[in-house]
Amino acid sequence: MIIESLLVACLAVLLDLKLGDPKNRYHPTAWIGSLIARLVLIAKDDNPTLEKIGGICVVVSVTSLVLLPLFALDIGISLITNYYVSFIISLVAGILLLKTVIAIRGMEKHAICVLESLDGDNLDVARTNLSMIVKRDTKNLDRNHILSGVLESISENTVDGVTGPLFYYAIFGLYGAFVYRVINTADSMIGYQSNMFRNIGWFAATTDSVLNYIPSRLTGMTMVMAAAVLQHNWRESYRTMLRDGKKTQSYNAGYPMAALAGALETRFEKINHYQLGCRDTVLTKKHVYSAISIMKLSSVIFFGMITVPIITVLSLVGWWIHA
Repeated sequence: MIIESLLVACLAVLLDLKLGDPKNRYHPTAWIGSLIARLVLIAKDDNPTLEKIGGICVVVSVTSLVLLPLFALDIGISLITNYYVSFIISLVAGILLLKTVIAIRGMEKHAICVLESLDGDNLDVARTNLSMIVKRDTKNLDRNHILSGVLESISENTVDGVTGPLFYYAIFGLYGAFVYRVINTADSMIGYQSNMFRNIGWFAATTDSVLNYIPSRLTGMTMVMAAAVLQHNWRESYRTMLRDGKKTQSYNAGYPMAALAGALETRFEKINHYQLGCRDTVLTKKHVYSAISIMKLSSVIFFGMITVPIITVLSLVGWWIHA
């Protein structure tokens, strides 16, 4: 059990780093998003209370539908009498499924798309590409604020797309990783503090905040470690995380963002919302490539220092209980 779980997590991360995401028509997260969008239309109501209830039903319904195939897969594998065959099928299925909720390479590709637009001095295309990975209004952003948005998204995605899924996989297996992915996807789609989604997205946003409380803070610390290894300013990274981590509206997003801002010795700004870091620096694509390197190394450190110990301890406890 320990070996299989560790192999699944390790190889899923390596597979994502190598291949990235499949096309949307093959991607479970895209299916989850489409299902959420359809159910939200049904759940919309003029009554705020009914909308909140509808929002709960959307998340619970999609989560249930996602868990059913996983449960069926577990049953199917358990019916295979040959140990080696069942182990190989379980291992391969686990790697492929966990890989779909990890998005290291995908974030890198989105960030580079924005950089390529900026290299061509096409701010409108850069703003459009940025709007695909951030919630803010991008239509009037200048070059520096576009790059700030990219850097903030890289740091936040390290939690949403890597360490969060790995954390809940370590505790609850594929069920935990996919429940996290459903809630995180729902939050990214409807967890806005706007009139349209304030009520219907309340449950998704609240649950996502609870689930990300621990992973976001652990990720901030792994970013400080990654900064040290990559010879960035890890002391400033740590100071900035402690000082500015609570400045964002999100209870969690500020920690990895502030850690990255400090590591790069610069400042991230969301206009009229927050400033993270104290150095007013002109951002360049070099900052983005450095951030991508920190994201990748932080993911590896998180796997080694958080995921591996959790899986090992819980597996040993389970073995001791059943012995």
